[in-house]
Amino acid sequence: MKELTKAEEQVMQILWQLKEAIVKDILAKMPDPKPAYNTVSTVVRVLEGKGFIGHKAYGNSHVYFPTVGAEEYKKFAFERVIKAYFNNSYKELISYLVKEQKLNISELAELILLAERSKK
Repeated sequence: MKELTKAEEQVMQILWQLKEAIVKDILAKMPDPKPAYNTVSTVVRVLEGKGFIGHKAYGNSHVYFPTVGAEEYKKFAFERVIKAYFNNSYKELISYLVKEQKLNISELAELILLAERSKK
């Protein structure tokens, strides 16, 4: 799987939400200032080339839909961050969260409980 650019990720977030859409629908969900229609259309075509979306043709119109799920990409992106910024160590990630993001003891205890439950 390839990493998405910021613009590609924005389009994917909208498609994951809508399930399927034409370019005009995607553009309507984007925040102001909205990019040009052609810009969104280009991003959609790039995403299709990368295998992230597919389309159904209805005459001259194309309805686009995700072929990669949000959870699948989330896992990929998270693993990439862990490798790139935390030496592939969840211990380093938790240490960062405690020190820099002020993760408190009760939140840390919740994480431990979640980890224990997932092992069962």
